[in-house]
Amino acid sequence: MATSYAAPTADPVGVRPVPGTPGPTARRRSAPVLAAALAASWAVPLLLDAFALDVLLLPVLVLTTASLIRVGGGLLDRLVLASFLLCGAVMAFGLLFSLWPWGLAPVPGAGVLLTTASVCGWLARRRPRIPLRLRGSDALVAATVAVVWHYVHHPVAGKPAADRLAHFLTSEDRLGHFSYFAGIRHVGGYAFLHQDAAKAYMMTPSEAVYPQGSHFLLGWIDALVTSSGGAGSALAMTHRYFLYVLAAYALLCGVLVWAARWVGGPRLHGWRAAAVCATASAVMMSGSMAELIERGFDSETIGLLFLAVALAVLVRPATGRTEFVLLAAAGLIAVTYVYNLYGVLVGIALAAVLLVHRRRFAGRRIPVLGALAAAALVAALPSVVSVLTKLDVAKTSNLAGPMVIPDRPVFIGLGLLALVAATLPVNRRTGTGRMVLALVLGATAVIGVFGAWQKHTIGYYSYYFEKLTAAGLVIAVLSLGLIGLMLPPAVRTTGPALRRRADLLLRSCLASAAALALFGNVQWGVPSGWNHPSAWYDSSMLKWARGELKGDMGPAATVLTERDLPGVTSPVIALYSNESYYNLKSTFLAQILTHQAGNMVGLYEVFHVKLGGPAAVEETEYQASLGRLKTAIASCPAPPTVLVGDRKTADRLRHDLSAAGSAAVVVHAPLT
Repeated sequence: MATSYAAPTADPVGVRPVPGTPGPTARRRSAPVLAAALAASWAVPLLLDAFALDVLLLPVLVLTTASLIRVGGGLLDRLVLASFLLCGAVMAFGLLFSLWPWGLAPVPGAGVLLTTASVCGWLARRRPRIPLRLRGSDALVAATVAVVWHYVHHPVAGKPAADRLAHFLTSEDRLGHFSYFAGIRHVGGYAFLHQDAAKAYMMTPSEAVYPQGSHFLLGWIDALVTSSGGAGSALAMTHRYFLYVLAAYALLCGVLVWAARWVGGPRLHGWRAAAVCATASAVMMSGSMAELIERGFDSETIGLLFLAVALAVLVRPATGRTEFVLLAAAGLIAVTYVYNLYGVLVGIALAAVLLVHRRRFAGRRIPVLGALAAAALVAALPSVVSVLTKLDVAKTSNLAGPMVIPDRPVFIGLGLLALVAATLPVNRRTGTGRMVLALVLGATAVIGVFGAWQKHTIGYYSYYFEKLTAAGLVIAVLSLGLIGLMLPPAVRTTGPALRRRADLLLRSCLASAAALALFGNVQWGVPSGWNHPSAWYDSSMLKWARGELKGDMGPAATVLTERDLPGVTSPVIALYSNESYYNLKSTFLAQILTHQAGNMVGLYEVFHVKLGGPAAVEETEYQASLGRLKTAIASCPAPPTVLVGDRKTADRLRHDLSAAGSAAVVVHAPLT
């Protein structure tokens, strides 16, 4: 890791300024420079918007932020941290965007963000500057993102809408997340600040209780991509949203590789950096975490992404005070807004860094603590609103549901190795070693206490326990940076520079290949015994890439989008199968495609409706399903349209519902 330098205008936290750099008094603030920067802050968004190129505002904002901060000795470090700061700023400024009349319109939002950056840079007397230095291990970070993107995007690349929906509809969780995303696009801001309007687009009480940071961030990005503050076609939105989710998982894998390298610091270089980066990449590519895509755990994916960056920069805070406060604030806000369960881990890391590095804040402790306290208040706002409105914390914490179970041997083994590395004398005296020790022990305590509470209250480990262990895996993987320092460094060789570089490249390639074989089950072309597929070939990510984990909703998606929904404005209940879960997902899909997800208050009553398919059902099952269907119909704000796949069932339901006085319209809608 390249040495990181503090800003010339800020006192260093563990680093020294570049020798010869002008001090803060050597550069005067220029009013014409500020005026020009402010003019550009609005001229650039207006110009790009005029040509419908608002998506280019993303690199403009990232590069502007990267040019004004002074952290990270290389280009990749600077871009990662600048992107992280931008995401935290967007979510924080989202409170303003949600209340002003322009909503998520690209020009006002980008203009405010660029104006803020310009004013802050002018006040700090900073000239735009970006380090162009690249490191060899940058290739492993980029390669991880590229390889993971290739595999996760492959099943939907170039496919028609119905095929894409079959992968999009692997679980109702994703439908729920999409409804939050669509609702935020429609109301132009956080749903918890527009609860009455948002109820039409998401099932209550989600508009008040569910963390909405990831949905808001993706909604803001989507406004730039489409050059519009409006939502547009729901079908097109599903495709864009799914691409954002797939990209988020690829970035999660790449960011964990980067985070492990960042934690290693300047001592981690050469073949050791290659071994650490390749190991982190292998763990993520071959493990169970790819199931996050299939399960539809979209907020968790993005929450883990931000958690990795936040914890990395707190474990090794190689920044000036200003950057430290900004990054810590961004971590508090981004992680808590996206997945507030993980906020406690950021809090533990922040408390530890203020204790471990307390001498470095001497003389500025009150301003630093005051700024962090203000950031914590902003970060806590959505959670406070949810608790004070409709969230039952105890009940929610014990919810049951599908789980993605992180590889136990991997995160336990890496956690134990992290403790070994942190307690070595050479690391015990360093701030990074102490931070890793505090973070691993603190996370272990949190996971252990939460697990013990679940065992005491419900008798088993449930949904959110495994989500906490996923955070434990993130901590274990980024701790690889410290573990890698236990490896012997390369002995310096003599001879021509070209030969030394070739030796370094060879050792790094061999270390990477060994790490991928040991931790990623990559066999490098060696046949498996007894013609069995290799463990790499049988991994979750490869199964997804081969299309083995797609949903079963292809036929329903086709008829809904092409035949049954055009022109329908009423709530829709879609019964195409005798399998209740199929009916639940097809009904949920119909609701989100017509922008009415919130109008189906009794959606989960459909989960108990086991009719609609061609096979006959027993009379007792029919009557039970009819009762549930009546309850679902009664919950609708207007008489719904009931789509039924089987003609005989449709005719009988039409008769029985009419006899019961129901105004629902029953339509025969075969899947073929």
